[in-house]
Amino acid sequence: MIYEHVNQLNRKKHSAKKAMMIRYEEHADQQPQVIAQATGLAAQQLMEQARQQEIPIEENMVLLHNLMDLDLGENVPPQLYAVIAEVLMFIQEIEKQ
Repeated sequence: MIYEHVNQLNRKKHSAKKAMMIRYEEHADQQPQVIAQATGLAAQQLMEQARQQEIPIEENMVLLHNLMDLDLGENVPPQLYAVIAEVLMFIQEIEKQ
């Protein structure tokens, strides 16, 4: 009950737009890495820059919330590899079109 009350008080804070960018180079044999993260206006700008550079955007709130706890340059934990793999397959499908 207290948790719901706190969330209601901080609703604006939690509903701010968030964005994160991950780099994965398959041929470099590296782990996926967080290279950018932003909230609010900075998140909107990050997404706009991605669109301008034709970087595919995938909206996955569960993944985003898990990755927002990571620091820049930190590798994505192995527990999230399955979700990252799904995103990468989605991006490959987009690139084929």
